[in-house]
Amino acid sequence: MGLKKATACIRRNKRFLITAHTNLEGDALGSELGFYHLVRSMGKEAVIINEDSLPYGYEFMPQASVIKKFNKRLWGMKFDCFVILDCSDLKRCGDVARLASGAKTTLNIDHHISNEKFADINWVDPKASSCSELIYRLYKALDVPFDRDTATALYTGILADTGSFRYTNTTWVTHKIASELLKYGPDVSAIYRNVFENSLFSDLKLLAGILPTIKRDASGRIAWFEIENRMLKHRQLHLDLSERLLSFARSIKDIKVAVIFKENLKAKGEIRINFRSQGEVDVNRIASFFGGGGHKTASGATVKGKLKTVARKVLARIKEELK
Repeated sequence: MGLKKATACIRRNKRFLITAHTNLEGDALGSELGFYHLVRSMGKEAVIINEDSLPYGYEFMPQASVIKKFNKRLWGMKFDCFVILDCSDLKRCGDVARLASGAKTTLNIDHHISNEKFADINWVDPKASSCSELIYRLYKALDVPFDRDTATALYTGILADTGSFRYTNTTWVTHKIASELLKYGPDVSAIYRNVFENSLFSDLKLLAGILPTIKRDASGRIAWFEIENRMLKHRQLHLDLSERLLSFARSIKDIKVAVIFKENLKAKGEIRINFRSQGEVDVNRIASFFGGGGHKTASGATVKGKLKTVARKVLARIKEELK
């Protein structure tokens, strides 16, 4: 039903504003560019506007230059459809969310189980590996042909959100879609290098300084990092620090849940929490308890309070889930 409503919405509208969540990553960008190519191929107008600039390492994506950063001059923009991709909560779009008032209709396409279904039309499929997988299905439903650029965008999104096909959200359907996209010639080696092997030496030095601070509970099933502002202040990061640290933590034998607690550089008294699990623990349920959400194996939340206090409360909740 959601797919049919989404395709009907695309057919009847002519001008689209496309956005995704803050802290952009591969799936958000792949979804946006894939959707942009889709509607442009149908002879429609489209613009991509995000709260954040294009993140480091994704300049290789075809037509990435069409992605614009939000600014106040955009107030009052008029368009037919406001499209929110890979985003479970409208607030996660940042100030771009305010532009929704200039649209006749809003369309939300997402795969997060915690999605609040905030738009006029919501197509949410938590079983999909990524939002990029859903955009692939739009191409098939609307009978729009793929080309190398669209295949590169969608393959990048799927690759990023499945951790290079390693995470539990990878299914036979995921591999089937990736296989079809490969027919159109995306450079898979270059995509992998840009997404996963493109770190700056300075970033790795910082990572090496944080890794020794890792902690583990007495049971050996929870590993976490507590990152204070002083550890990151005046440092410009080009890698996804949280993802790298969580990857290391998850790789430890017997670890069921990995967590990062990080002081927000932009908002004093706010702690950003990132959760990852091996699948046995539903971290979306834990994140939801603290006002966040995401997926069963990957979620996040933002909590007000002091770093040590927040960490203690969250770890206690995780231990309850592990009983």
